[in-house]
Amino acid sequence: MSKLNGTIFMPPVLTLIGIPGLESVQFWIGIPFCAMYIIALFGNSLLLVIIKSERSLHEPMYLFLAMLGVTDIVLSTCILPKMLGIFWFHLPDIYFDACLFQMWLIHTFQSIESGILLAMALDRYVAICDPLRHASIFTHKLLTQIGVGVTLRAALLVAPCIILIKCRLKHFCTTVVSHSYCEHMAIVKLAAEDIRVNKICGLFVAFTLLGFDIIFITLSYIRIFITVFNLPQREARLKAFNTCIAHICVFLEFYLLGFFSFFTHRFGFHIPPYIHILLSNLYLLVPPLLNPIVYGVKTKQIRDRVSKVFHSKNSS
Repeated sequence: MSKLNGTIFMPPVLTLIGIPGLESVQFWIGIPFCAMYIIALFGNSLLLVIIKSERSLHEPMYLFLAMLGVTDIVLSTCILPKMLGIFWFHLPDIYFDACLFQMWLIHTFQSIESGILLAMALDRYVAICDPLRHASIFTHKLLTQIGVGVTLRAALLVAPCIILIKCRLKHFCTTVVSHSYCEHMAIVKLAAEDIRVNKICGLFVAFTLLGFDIIFITLSYIRIFITVFNLPQREARLKAFNTCIAHICVFLEFYLLGFFSFFTHRFGFHIPPYIHILLSNLYLLVPPLLNPIVYGVKTKQIRDRVSKVFHSKNSS
């Protein structure tokens, strides 16, 4: 690692400090974060086992839910082990290339989750607005294509942000990252060079992926609500609306946390840094924690299957 005019040329190692301003209590913050991670792992794993073992759940809505569970497990695993290493074992160093890889994984799986939420909204749209064609449209072949398409879309669109950091930014003001994981803007802001291209690329990717998804999810639900409210019977309206409640909760939780974190990080100049970092951490940890709980509570088939699993264990 060489220094030139007070800058550091291509540092091999970066230092993640965790949550700036809260270093003295990071050990205690790690405890609820670890508990959230364990519950998220258990809840999503249980969800995957139930969907795999119960043939009646091999339907598009539940298969999308299984994809969401896998994404949540990977997403939370991308950040939590290293974060706990910083909080509990004072292991803040990370290789520069490993940091870029973590960044790519995090932003890729965030985008995959957004794509799956869009697919789930379209599934509900067809199921409610055109129920007779639902089975013929959402075939297992289409589900596979959606899964592959969502993954490739995220991986390929996020990659340029990583490549630009690797190829354009050579000189850095510091190697100390004021964050608990390798977030795109947290790394870009370390550079001593012009970062406008990197900022533009990050905004373009965010609005292309998340902006596109949220627009089409919103349009789908506007159409769903119009169809539901036009149903003649109150019971039919309640039944149709009830099939969407869990997805609406997950959708709001993911995007509200995401946009609040995104805009405070870029435009909340008067907000203390530890608020930015806590929001970023919660954005990645809360959805994996809540998604299986929301679907477990609101979906009767899953709720009954979970009750059966624990009842059989108690009986034995």
